[in-house]
Amino acid sequence: MPVRHDQSRPIDRRVRVQGRPVDSYPALPPEAERGSVRRVTVVGEEVLSRPCQEVADFGSAELSALIDDMFLTMYVADGAGLAANQVGVDLQLFVYDCPDDYGIRHVGHIINPVLELPDPGSRRLVDEFEGCLSVPGAAMAVPRTDRAVVRGLDKDGNSVVIEGTGYFARCLQHEADHLFGHTYLDRLSKRDRKDALRQMAERREDVFAQREVKAAGLGR
Repeated sequence: MPVRHDQSRPIDRRVRVQGRPVDSYPALPPEAERGSVRRVTVVGEEVLSRPCQEVADFGSAELSALIDDMFLTMYVADGAGLAANQVGVDLQLFVYDCPDDYGIRHVGHIINPVLELPDPGSRRLVDEFEGCLSVPGAAMAVPRTDRAVVRGLDKDGNSVVIEGTGYFARCLQHEADHLFGHTYLDRLSKRDRKDALRQMAERREDVFAQREVKAAGLGR
């Protein structure tokens, strides 16, 4: 999911890492500093259209390296969230570095997530433009609830509960969708989906070029 363009990424101000407040945090997370850039999959690739497998092996060097790579890949692609199948890995895992509507920056990862939404009687749906790193260059209005909770595990198998409001709630829902084999295109009408794919066809090469420039600037 792309970074919201009308909000700058907060630095060292009101940050929650793995759901817990911290006094300060760098603009580029430590995971990204350690990571390598991976190719982002594009809608139409089979790995994006099937449910991902649960992670069973915790505390491994391979899992840590995947998370590091996903953070850097997300940053290079100007993203606020990234699911494992978006780098071609069939696992229930996503990373995020996303602001909410109050300017609080949320950073972390979650494995085998379970998404919880408010009861229908108390939920509020918000139509807001949404993009996807796997649908490069396109953005369409998608209805999402303004609150969401995700329960899962961290890379060491410890329980994690992440609560989101506003744009961060949208991010949590967007990334959870990926792990069930869905993109936001699946929530659109046929007409809007066609429009999004047209946008992607027109803009994808520019998006890819921007990612290459950003990666080169980091020496990656």
